Amino acid sequence: MFWTVTLSILQGCSQAVKLFFLTLLFALPLGLVVAFGSMSKWAPFRALAYRQQEARGFARWLSQLRPLSALTNVIVWVIRGTPLILQLIIIFYGPGTWFGTNPWNAFRDGRMTACCIAFIINYACYFSEIYRGGIESISKGQYEAGQVLGMTKPQIFFKVILLQVVKRIVPPMSNEVITLVKDTSLARVIAVAEIIMAADRFSARGIIWPLFYTGAFFLIFNGLLTVIFNKIEKKLDYFRG
Repeated sequence: MFWTVTLSILQGCSQAVKLFFLTLLFALPLGLVVAFGSMSKWAPFRALAYRQQEARGFARWLSQLRPLSALTNVIVWVIRGTPLILQLIIIFYGPGTWFGTNPWNAFRDGRMTACCIAFIINYACYFSEIYRGGIESISKGQYEAGQVLGMTKPQIFFKVILLQVVKRIVPPMSNEVITLVKDTSLARVIAVAEIIMAADRFSARGIIWPLFYTGAFFLIFNGLLTVIFNKIEKKLDYFRG
């Protein structure tokens, strides 16, 4: 029984770790894209304001409209405003309910695929707000100094702004990453056999001690992440202000 339980828990651990790393791999860069979208100043109807110097009413509103920023902010608002567990249910069961066939069945591991997509979208939106806050916290003087030195906008961002942003976002990012570890337990709602689900199978038979394995897994995993982020913060400590 001991080895049966241990092997089952280890399989659950592997699923949780797989979900964690896949989410980070895709959500981190996607979050940056979403952040740029939410900060976009693209206003395709701005010409209306130039043609009509005293544009009023609808014309004035239309000239100030930033569709990309507005659309991105709405998506972020919806994702952040609804529970992840609900998003998992909609993404996995929604297509089958609406279209009569579940496309996830076409994948070798459709449940894990749907779960990864839900997690990536959810955490990309949360990461985007952290990125946005970090970028907007940098004073305009930094950008102006780069322009005075003849640097292009990409050079200013990657050589001047980015390192300062990384320094400022490490603490909130560490919180989100640790939360991600614990959120992997939500995958069980669509029957992904992560560690909590693996332990729960035995607790239904009256065997409680496998649940202590799950506690140890989360404590050790989050402890390692805490040590890693503390080291990153110390490495970046030479950035002041």
